[in-house]
Amino acid sequence: MVSRRRVLVAMGAAAIFRPLTASTQQPKVARIGYLQPVTPENDTSRFLEDFRKGLRELGYVEGRNFRLEARWGEGKLERMPALAAELVRSKVDVIVAVSSPSVLAAKQATKTIPIVMPLSSDPVGDGLVASLARPGGNITGLSLMTPDSGPKRLQLLKDIFPKLAHPVAVLWNPDYVGMRARFRETEGEAPAVGLVVQSVEIRDSGELERALATLDRERPDALLLLADPLTVSQRLRIVEFATEQRLPAIYEQSTFVEAGGLMSYGPDVDELVRRAAIYVDKILKGAKPADLPIQQPERFELVLNLKCAKALGITFPQTLLVRADRIIE
Repeated sequence: MVSRRRVLVAMGAAAIFRPLTASTQQPKVARIGYLQPVTPENDTSRFLEDFRKGLRELGYVEGRNFRLEARWGEGKLERMPALAAELVRSKVDVIVAVSSPSVLAAKQATKTIPIVMPLSSDPVGDGLVASLARPGGNITGLSLMTPDSGPKRLQLLKDIFPKLAHPVAVLWNPDYVGMRARFRETEGEAPAVGLVVQSVEIRDSGELERALATLDRERPDALLLLADPLTVSQRLRIVEFATEQRLPAIYEQSTFVEAGGLMSYGPDVDELVRRAAIYVDKILKGAKPADLPIQQPERFELVLNLKCAKALGITFPQTLLVRADRIIE
């Protein structure tokens, strides 16, 4: 018969070693999939670094409590489904799908792994989610769409060039998921601003050159560019053409102005990608994507390039200079 003393000694030993055993358990390392259509530079990108920064601000340390599985489309949208399936097979805990084609590919690849979208265009219209307030399914995140950004870009052109007589050419990629809604918004609001827009579609770099030749021949008064992975990858060529042709242009993203373009107005995309880390954090802590409302941009940027304006013989109104968030000289 086991003595009472031996039982007490055994219980005491168990009490001593139980917390010791628990304390030696390694914390779970989250596996975060990252899917982006563009070609990376040195295996990274501006958006990936924005996302990493967002995670660091929340206390995440790469290699300690999360590991990143990045997949790049190399600018070829047809590669996205295979890359998304690759992430699913690697059993990541969550997929960050940058831009609508990535989200669509991820949605086709899994109905169970949570998907966070930092830069979706029209998630409801594209059938990615049921609604902004209650996404349903396994997708949530942020949307670029706002009801007044398109008209504001046209109004900015009108403020600088009040006597525009010819249509404003809109350069865009109709094959990019979500872009049609952004073009329709611009086209529908143009008459209220007193302008007419002309659709100029491009689907690849070869079609871009043909489109630029058309613009050279038809001589529109101004250019509005809608950003997607294709047009962003061709930004140096587009900005170069606009400067050579002395064609005033407004862009959706500041990266075009940083490349020498005249001006941009649109959501602060870097902020949106950083905010995507908040969704990932909530999901890793147990939240369901279906219950996390999709947010829209909170911060917009007006960026002006004085050097380009001077080359084009344009003087920005003082009222515009005061409103600018950034001025490149």
